[in-house]
Amino acid sequence: MKSGHRLGRRFGWLWAAYGSSALGTWLAFGAFPLIAIEVLRAGPAEVALLASVGAAVGAAVAVPLGPWVEFRRKRPVLIAMDLVRCAALLTIPAAFALGVLGFVQLLLVSVVVAAADITFRAASGAYLKTLLPAEDLLVANARLESTAWATTIVGPPLGGAAIGLIGPVATVVADAVSYLLSALGLRAMGGREPRPERPEPPERPGTAAGRGAGMRAGDLLDGWRYVLADPTLRPLFFNTVLFNGLVMAASPLLALLMLGPLGFAPWQYGLAFAVPSIGGLLGSRLAPSLVSRFGRHRVLVVAGVLRAIWPVGLAFLGPGTAGLLLVMGIELGLILCCGVFNPVQATYRLERTAADRVARTLSAWAVTAKASTALLTAVWGVLGVLLGPRTAIGLAGVLVLATPFLLPRRAAAPPREPSTAQAQV
Repeated sequence: MKSGHRLGRRFGWLWAAYGSSALGTWLAFGAFPLIAIEVLRAGPAEVALLASVGAAVGAAVAVPLGPWVEFRRKRPVLIAMDLVRCAALLTIPAAFALGVLGFVQLLLVSVVVAAADITFRAASGAYLKTLLPAEDLLVANARLESTAWATTIVGPPLGGAAIGLIGPVATVVADAVSYLLSALGLRAMGGREPRPERPEPPERPGTAAGRGAGMRAGDLLDGWRYVLADPTLRPLFFNTVLFNGLVMAASPLLALLMLGPLGFAPWQYGLAFAVPSIGGLLGSRLAPSLVSRFGRHRVLVVAGVLRAIWPVGLAFLGPGTAGLLLVMGIELGLILCCGVFNPVQATYRLERTAADRVARTLSAWAVTAKASTALLTAVWGVLGVLLGPRTAIGLAGVLVLATPFLLPRRAAAPPREPSTAQAQV
């Protein structure tokens, strides 16, 4: 498998759209908390509320959107979610200019953006599976992953400089414009996309024919039912949700430790995470070659094990240059392994999921991830108060060491796609 072969013009537009929105997101990284603190004079409780409740409520709002997306053309959904995010974000500078910006508006916008993010991810995964043949999915996911890490490297420093020069509200405008550019890129893809057909359920006595064409209450849980019933997706689901949740939950405590007792300057804290992101770029570029040489399942398991050994080392972080080099080395190793793991996992998941279940499955996955991260972040905030930041970080690292036990034990063939006739039974 060669990572340099062409995937076609339409994927090129999709890739460009993804890069645009990813760069905008990182340019505005941290803008909402800064607006809350600097413009609205919000306290720590309100900032924490903005970070956790916005994501959790957004995840809840997105629950019915997965089934809704499943049987609709995906490209119009992607464009609509970009425009929704753009419009929601533009209300912030508009309200700021009029002098009516408030905390409730920030919270509502964060909810809308979180729900649209989840819906976009679900639709984009389903669209990618129909856009490219199965043998190209890993290369495509690797390119998207490398773009994500590249924007992680350049976005926060540029965004930080922009915030310092023109304020956090301006970076929100840049983020909104990036979603508009993404929508234009998706619109430029062209081509025809057939409308997915939803199989009719068996007609029950006393019901009108065709009544099942709309979304049913049971559809809300279809994504979770599909994941939990699959012997390969189920462990991978718990592995990724727990790993990502624990790593993200420890991040605020690490910032508190580095910027507080250890005395690192803000620029050192930013450097400690920006430079190691090069590892993600390298890992995602290596992933297709590693899979070609060693096999998908072996690379998935080895990368999943290796990424789990790094976070516990953050509990031993000290001050000064040695401490800075230690955190950069740990983050480099962690991000390198994640750069390999993430595109392989994304491809593994797409290939394992039947075509008429992708949007619901990815939506359920993303909803669970966001909600779990919000919950674990709140729990670790309490643990940080009770045990101290260093001990809480160490505890998260020890629990991360257990996540490889949740990886799939053996390789599994992709399921046979059900025929329309079978789906109607």
